[in-house]
Amino acid sequence: MKSIIQNINKAFDHRIRLGIMSVLMVNESADFNMLKETLGVTDGNLASHVKALEAEEYVSIEKQFIGKKPNTRYIATVAGKKAFREHIEALEKLIQKK
Repeated sequence: MKSIIQNINKAFDHRIRLGIMSVLMVNESADFNMLKETLGVTDGNLASHVKALEAEEYVSIEKQFIGKKPNTRYIATVAGKKAFREHIEALEKLIQKK
């Protein structure tokens, strides 16, 4: 028998990672400040959760300069989008299960 929670992805079990991926699913990309303000988190908290998603290859990071200021931009990878969709579908099935 298949477990009902089999497709729930541990990489998205924290609210901040869930938030990061949610933002990146509906935007082509997001920079550090946008994610920080949208999610209401500290620099360190955001950095550690983005690093965890990057380690799973769910997020790619692009660093550049805008004028003389550094800018870090995050993009959901194809694998990240697929994994997140599967995670959301698994949650929906769990909620619908009686």
